[in-house]
Amino acid sequence: MAVEIERKFLVEDDRWRSLAQGYLYRQGYIATQDLTTVRIRTIGDQAYLTIKGKNTGMTRLEFEYEIPAVDANQILTELCSPPLIEKYRYCLDYQGKTWEVDEFLGDNQGLILAEVELTDADEQISLPPWIGEEVTNDARYYNVNLAKHPYKNWSN
Repeated sequence: MAVEIERKFLVEDDRWRSLAQGYLYRQGYIATQDLTTVRIRTIGDQAYLTIKGKNTGMTRLEFEYEIPAVDANQILTELCSPPLIEKYRYCLDYQGKTWEVDEFLGDNQGLILAEVELTDADEQISLPPWIGEEVTNDARYYNVNLAKHPYKNWSN
């Protein structure tokens, strides 16, 4: 069984920028009847179908499969509910962990999040100096919800 355990944080400054190169991600979601998430994602000329279960704190089931990019682009265009999530993702290492920093574009421009995957829900980690408030349990920051309720519409 595939399990994803991650923590998510706001990024409070730009000290991370010089540490990694960013890659453009495009992703969309296919509507489901429950709290299951079905996502199509492209990263350059690679593409993936991901199915995620309901969040239980920082843990959930996750299954991901590579699919042909031409199929993914058609699914994004014809089957995913707009708007799509577009962002640059930067991967960088900090004290033995890989951090992913997402700088959102489009309707979510201005939002920058960092997440780190854990091997265990009780794993202790050191936070990089550019990390701000933890938002792991705030559903507004889930990508699927940012597609439905973009950051630009929030009354911060």
